Amino acid sequence: MKIIIIGCGKVGRTLTEQLATEAHNITVIDTNPKKIQEVTEDLDVLGITGNGASISTLQEAGVEQADILISVTGSDELNLLCCLIAKKASRCQTVARVRNPMYSQEIDFIKAQMGVSMIINPELATALEISRLLRFPAAIKVDNFSGGRIQLVKLKLDRRIPVGGMKVMDLPKRSGSDILVCAVERDDTVYIPDGSFVLRENDTISFVAAGDNVVRFLKAFSLPAAPVKSVIIVGGGTIGYYLAKQLSKTGMRIRIVENNLERCEFLSEMLPEDVTVIHGDGTDRHLLMEEGLGQAEAFVTLTNLDEENILLALFAKKNSGAKLISKENPFLEDVKKTYPAVFSACFAAGSVIYPKYLTADYIIQHIRTMRHSAANTIETLYRLLDNRVEALEFSILESCPVTNIPLSELRLKPGYLICCIRRGEQAFIPGGSDSIQVGDSVIVVTLERGRHDILDILEGRR
Repeated sequence: MKIIIIGCGKVGRTLTEQLATEAHNITVIDTNPKKIQEVTEDLDVLGITGNGASISTLQEAGVEQADILISVTGSDELNLLCCLIAKKASRCQTVARVRNPMYSQEIDFIKAQMGVSMIINPELATALEISRLLRFPAAIKVDNFSGGRIQLVKLKLDRRIPVGGMKVMDLPKRSGSDILVCAVERDDTVYIPDGSFVLRENDTISFVAAGDNVVRFLKAFSLPAAPVKSVIIVGGGTIGYYLAKQLSKTGMRIRIVENNLERCEFLSEMLPEDVTVIHGDGTDRHLLMEEGLGQAEAFVTLTNLDEENILLALFAKKNSGAKLISKENPFLEDVKKTYPAVFSACFAAGSVIYPKYLTADYIIQHIRTMRHSAANTIETLYRLLDNRVEALEFSILESCPVTNIPLSELRLKPGYLICCIRRGEQAFIPGGSDSIQVGDSVIVVTLERGRHDILDILEGRR
C-alpha cells in the first residue's frame, strides 16, 4: 500500500518504523528537516520536508495515488486540515490524531462531515488501557477482544503463583479455570508454547480467557481479583482527565494531585463532584501520605518527567501495597533498556503504558483491515511482550480453507496458535476436534509480524 504519514514525532516515527517492516510504500512529511533526514537514513522510506497541509507538498508526496494518509502532528487542527485537503485531492482514506477533549463529543460529526476514516486519541486510548488494568490489578497488562468478552492477560509468575515446573497443559486444571497460555517471555526469549512447555518461576506469561475465567485464575492463587476501589493519580493532564472521567463511572474513590492551579480549576469544573482534585506537588511525600497513599489500592503517575515517575514509584512501593502504573516517556524507555534492574525495582509488579505504541496499534489495525480478503477481516490487533508477539482477532465472513476442518487437521505454520473462538455470545478455548465456522471471531497469536489474513496461518502461505 502507498501510505503518507504527516508528522515525525514519537507517534509518527513509531508508526513509520512498524509499517516499514510490512513492505508498504511510505512517504513521511515533516517541517523539521533533521527529523526527515534521520528517518530516511534509518528506514527505507521517502522523506519530504514541508507542510502537510500544503497541496503542493501533498502532490509531491503522491497523494493522488495514496491508499491512506495519516496525520499525527502535534496540532489537532492541522491534522484535520491535512485530512480534509487530502480527501479533496484524492480518494485515499485518512486518519487523524485528535487529542483535545473539547473535540471528543464531536468525533462522529467530524468523521461524517470531513470524510475522515478514523480519528485516534492517544490520551483517551491510554486512559482506557489504565482503567482495564485497574479492573485486574494483579495483571501487568490487560487487552480486550470481542467487545470485552475475551481478555488477554499478561502476568508475572512470581512466588505468589507457584507453578514452576508445571506444564502449560496442566495450568487450567491447577487453577480451575478455562485459560490458554499463548505466549511466554523468559529472559530475552519469547515462546509460543505447546501443551508440554514447562513453566518456570519469573516467566512472564500471556493467557487468554473468556467470561469469569480470569477471576477464577486469580482467586486460585489468592491474587487480587476485584477492581481497585481507590486510586491516587499524580498529574492532571489530558490522560489524567480522561482517566478520572472514566473511573468515576465505577464508584471508585479518585484523588488527582496537580501542581498547576489553573489546571486544578479546570479539572474541578469538568470532572464529577466525587473526584477530589488536590492542588499540590505530587513529589511531596508528606502530601501523598496525608492523601492516603498508604491505603490506596492503585497509584498512577502521569507526570511528564520520567525521573519523577521513577522516584514516585519507588516511594509508593516502599510505603504502600498499591498497584503501580506509569505512562512511558523516552527516558523511562531508556532506563528499561539500559538499567533493567532499576526498572524492575520500580515496576516489577506494576505496569508501564506506552501511548505511542497504543496509537500505532490502532492505526495499523485499520490499515490491515483495508487489506482484508473477502473471507475475513481483522477486528482487533495487539502487540505483546515488547512488540515481539502479535495477537489478532479475525472475523470469518465466508467459507475458506480454515473453516469446517478440525483444528487438529489444520497444518499451521510454526509460531502460530489459535487460542480462542467466539461464536455468537459464546467464547471458548478450542480443542483439536473443534473447527472454525463462518461467522466466528478467531483470536490468533503469532511471532510473525504484518499478518492481515487468517489464511496466513497455514503452511504453504507466504
